[in-house]
Amino acid sequence: MGRTLTKRKPAQRQARKPVAGTRKRTPTTPRSGSIRTYRAALNFLNSKTNYEKMVRVGYNHTNFNLSRMLRIMAGLGNPHKKVRTVHIAGTKGKGSTCHMLAAMLQYAGYRTGMYTSPHIVDLRERITVDGQMVSESQFTKLMAKVAPVAQRLRRDAPTFFELMTAAAFLYFVARKVDIAVIETGLGGRLDSTNVIKPEVCGITSISHDHVAQLGSTLEQIAEEKAGIFKPGVPVIGAPQSRGVKNVLRAAAEKVGCDLRFVAEDIGFSYRFESSRITGPHTRVCMTTPTTRFSHLRVPLLGEHQAYNCGVALGIIDALRQRGWSIAEQDAIDGLEKVKILGRLEIIREEPRTLVDAAHNADSIRALMRAIGQNIPYDSMVVIFGCSADKDVDGMLSELRFGADKVIFTGTGTPRSTDPAELLTEFQEKSPKMAQVAPGLPEAYRIACKSVSRDDLVCITGSVHLVGLAKRLEAAGLLPA
Repeated sequence: MGRTLTKRKPAQRQARKPVAGTRKRTPTTPRSGSIRTYRAALNFLNSKTNYEKMVRVGYNHTNFNLSRMLRIMAGLGNPHKKVRTVHIAGTKGKGSTCHMLAAMLQYAGYRTGMYTSPHIVDLRERITVDGQMVSESQFTKLMAKVAPVAQRLRRDAPTFFELMTAAAFLYFVARKVDIAVIETGLGGRLDSTNVIKPEVCGITSISHDHVAQLGSTLEQIAEEKAGIFKPGVPVIGAPQSRGVKNVLRAAAEKVGCDLRFVAEDIGFSYRFESSRITGPHTRVCMTTPTTRFSHLRVPLLGEHQAYNCGVALGIIDALRQRGWSIAEQDAIDGLEKVKILGRLEIIREEPRTLVDAAHNADSIRALMRAIGQNIPYDSMVVIFGCSADKDVDGMLSELRFGADKVIFTGTGTPRSTDPAELLTEFQEKSPKMAQVAPGLPEAYRIACKSVSRDDLVCITGSVHLVGLAKRLEAAGLLPA
């Protein structure tokens, strides 16, 4: 049994001249001692290798290196060992599950950290405490602490994600969080976050994504995700295909941890309903020997969110069994407050414009279904762009079932698939109207001319594209 914590009420220089024989530094890669501003912190971080922006990434111990991450942690005083955590891996729904779980823990009275990726608009979205992003000044101080350690590892240079992860743990220690919800970045086994021994692990739905790194079959991908399992640490899993389930069970048995699946080992059900007052929504029930949630409304739209909610509730139950004091009503109250950027989010009413960061085939399928169930419209124009390393064929196959017209565009990153290639492949699959636009503003201008009052514009396919849409809208640069 874990100890019961005392709960808190929820918180509503000038660069030196290079020495001969050393690598020349540029203004965008400042020395650690020069990190005194937020811009300098960003410049330092962005000077590091960022696999999120690369088209091809080798998944190996050179690029993804836990021993390097452990050296970073040791250089910082091992902050990951000073924070109690929950670790979440999976393909779909990790972010949603993290947000729901963090909100329930916060409203149960615990100071709750959360580390997620990628961000939609602001890098600081990745590191939060009690729902509040790390401030620019705090982030600057974190990078000033991380930078000297990174400099000492010059021959085995840390990556962007490793340094962000290190900063998150430093921040959680500084803020004295009671528990932090940690989302894996890529995979699980070699992920930078996999230096922790959490209270509980969660595995959300596993589907095809990052196949070049994690494997071409669901079973191979599942084996990588199961790399976060630790001896004696309970795991709550979303429903999976038989092959995936077998891989996860075998991994749990080998490691020596208890694995329970929602709706199989944990009593769970859900139903979709609609009322005049609350509109369309999903309700869930979960029952275990120690916890009971009945007809609980899922705060996020889409039936696919029911199982994400189920995993979060299952983790709450597992924490309670380990000695954490979490009242069911507090969990319910926290769940009601959950909102997430870029998930079925309406960013404009005229014309009605929705953004969603669906970026694989299963996510596009869930998005099309969720829109059909929850958002009335006459016709839907989809603006679509995606990264070249995604399951493009699968995403386009799902897109044709929901979109009435598609405008293909770039995501604004080097990883973007050529919109003309997307158009050609889509036209081989569907007779629906489709065209290409050179960028999001032009794509949106075309969409606005194509819709009437009762129609819907949906921007999807890439987290980067959704983030760009939100930034343009906030700046008043998205065309009318």
